[in-house]
Amino acid sequence: MQAVILAGGFGTRLQSVVKNIPKPMAPIQGKPFLAYLIEYLKSQGITRVILSVYYLREQIENFFGNSYDGVDIVYVGEEKPLGTGGAIVNALQHADVNQPVFVLNGDTFLKLNYHAMLAQHSNTQPILTMALRKVADCSRYGVVLTEGEDVVSFSETGEAGIGGLINAGVYLISPYLLQKFPLALEPFSFEKDFLFPQISQLKPKAFVVDDYFIDIGVPEDYARACETFSMC
Repeated sequence: MQAVILAGGFGTRLQSVVKNIPKPMAPIQGKPFLAYLIEYLKSQGITRVILSVYYLREQIENFFGNSYDGVDIVYVGEEKPLGTGGAIVNALQHADVNQPVFVLNGDTFLKLNYHAMLAQHSNTQPILTMALRKVADCSRYGVVLTEGEDVVSFSETGEAGIGGLINAGVYLISPYLLQKFPLALEPFSFEKDFLFPQISQLKPKAFVVDDYFIDIGVPEDYARACETFSMC
């Protein structure tokens, strides 16, 4: 199995507590967050990781090299910030076109059964499968609405105190995505500029998860991750 990790962001909101390092390299219990993520991917059967890098990319490359913990590492750099959409398009050009590819963020960890998600994807054969996380309060996130396994709509904001499903930021993309949707190699948001407006054409499937989830993108959650982060 193969995966793309988006690791090129500036981490602006985290700069107040973690300075001059890429956000995925933020230390958690003495080790970069990204290292935990790659180690977990290995435990789930991922053998090749494509790292999309930009900001201070040399720090990531110097730490991980061409292989880490038995996982082959490929680096795909951006000449300019491409947003999530452009970064995914750029990285997919280096993926094995004969198999689907997982895509995830380098600052988010979701405990997820990758084999089960792949099995569902292989059974239903969609262009895109999305990992959705159950949360008790959707106020910080956009809400995803489903009908059975089908993702049918999105709301950019949720209501305080109201639970629901959120986009957990892990996608499984079929290799023919770029054939059906010839996306340009330019800056754009994968979610807002592509996924939301093209939902009726994409017909994404939902893979619902109710397990450990952490996003280190803001100082409060980074502090929580430093105290509680565990893959157990």
